[in-house]
Amino acid sequence: MLATLATTAVATQYAGPWAAGFGWVFFLIPIFWILVIGLVVFLVSRRRHAWAYGGPEGYGPPWARGATAESTLSERFAKGDIDETEYRARLEVLRANRPNA
Repeated sequence: MLATLATTAVATQYAGPWAAGFGWVFFLIPIFWILVIGLVVFLVSRRRHAWAYGGPEGYGPPWARGATAESTLSERFAKGDIDETEYRARLEVLRANRPNA
């Protein structure tokens, strides 16, 4: 029995924990880092997805979420893209087709 303990002690001293039956621990290190890197990639992509699609608030980037059809039409009229007649006609169509909320 003493010889077995001495052999195990010598093997552990020179060969590390693998000689004592802990060789499976070696595989935990890469698995740990794969999981950490996977978690970071998942969280970054989820945050990017929420930013791009607005999450629960709506679609689009944060600065455009509050834009309604009427505000977009008003901006186009202010820029001079459409004239007053076209603006009023389109505004009337938007207000006539507004869903009852």
